[in-house]
Amino acid sequence: MASREMQRFLDRNASGQDKGKDLPIEDQRRNFDAFMVGLQLPENILIDDYTLAGRPARKYFTSGVREDASLLYFHGGGHLSGSLDSHHSFAAHLAVACGTAVNALDYRLAPEHPYPAAVDDAVAAYSEMLEYTASENIMLAGDSAGGNLTLACFLRIKREGLPIPGCGALLSPVTDWTGETIESAEMREYSLVNAGLYAGDWPLDTPEISPLYGDLTGLPPMLVQYAKDEFLREDSTRLGIRAREAGVHIELREFDEAFHVFQIFTNLPESHEALAEIGAFYRKHI
Repeated sequence: MASREMQRFLDRNASGQDKGKDLPIEDQRRNFDAFMVGLQLPENILIDDYTLAGRPARKYFTSGVREDASLLYFHGGGHLSGSLDSHHSFAAHLAVACGTAVNALDYRLAPEHPYPAAVDDAVAAYSEMLEYTASENIMLAGDSAGGNLTLACFLRIKREGLPIPGCGALLSPVTDWTGETIESAEMREYSLVNAGLYAGDWPLDTPEISPLYGDLTGLPPMLVQYAKDEFLREDSTRLGIRAREAGVHIELREFDEAFHVFQIFTNLPESHEALAEIGAFYRKHI
């Protein structure tokens, strides 16, 4: 059963959940950041803005965390929006849940910077982190488009022969930008518009754009969380099938009475339940 807080959120946003999707991208970006403002930070969190591989980044940590391990986080937003600010509260709570430093990356967004810009930024950030942290002590994680970017990073890292990260956490990831996994015609059309802006001149089934079509063998252990009734549910369940066929350790966690990337709303009890699971997975594999 959904918590009271979750039910209130669902009731309050049910009629207007798609409102704003037709606005200009700059307005969507401002609205996303503004919508997330006000979520509280955990106590005793330390924050440091810095530059990682030439991109703005933000580090979240508490005193006494392991100095030999870390987490690289990619925010969601359809590759068109989202920022360090939109995921400020979530990244901070993630650092506490995992007991590690979380490095949130401000990667380049489409349509100004279509694929492969975001993947280039993400892999460059990971490569720089390898200079001071062993690969097996790094988790890559992200929500929605950030989960897509996490998978794309895994594929690029493997292709380039870089050391494989210790594990990954994907929150309602986009794994297939072709629209094949989306039942709703309206949401499929909306998704395909965004996909075209992100992919640019590349085919939508390019593995680093739609990782479901990539070779998943050799990828690290992954935790995938998603909501039972969300429009991207099959992106997660099909990933589970493909990963297991490739011999990859993958854990799927379905949340009832939730919504797409509910985890980033840290005022919900369900968010803290999800965070605790991510933390346990991190400690198990890192």
